[in-house]
Amino acid sequence: MLNTLQKFFEIVLEYFVILLMVVLTVIVIVAVLYRLTGSSLSWYDEVAAILLAWITYYGSALAVLRRRHIGFDSVLLAMPSQTRMIAMIVAEMITAGFFILLAWAGFTVMAILGGMSLVSLTWMPVSVTQSVIPLGALLFVICQLLSLPDYWRKTSQGVSLEYAEIEEEVETEMKKAGNA
Repeated sequence: MLNTLQKFFEIVLEYFVILLMVVLTVIVIVAVLYRLTGSSLSWYDEVAAILLAWITYYGSALAVLRRRHIGFDSVLLAMPSQTRMIAMIVAEMITAGFFILLAWAGFTVMAILGGMSLVSLTWMPVSVTQSVIPLGALLFVICQLLSLPDYWRKTSQGVSLEYAEIEEEVETEMKKAGNA
């Protein structure tokens, strides 16, 4: 059940982040073409900045789901087993606590900015664009919890996520070279 849910979140987040990146790319290309023709889109830079923030928040949730965010597992794995697991629990709690606080602050910001709209697109409420803060933060915590059992298992076994990925890539390349 947990693996199915994790896979669902991974697929949805992956496609959503890709969609955001494509939309951002198209907007920037269209804006450049408009500038080359002597015109200018008044809204593109504001929308591009918002899309970049959305990519960052939703991309970070995807990164934590895959446990590919910045970490120091070499330091963690250098610790004795029991100390390592305690340090991992403390780090996970601090990270989750930060993102829960960020979600709370994001909901507060949305309430404060409730009646405002974007400067260049007056029909777009700021609360919609800022919803990425609390939603992205809560999604980060959900993804962290979904990926925690596998991370716990690998960390308790002393497996480095960073080196495991490198070894997997080397093995794949070796198989390709063997078949060539």
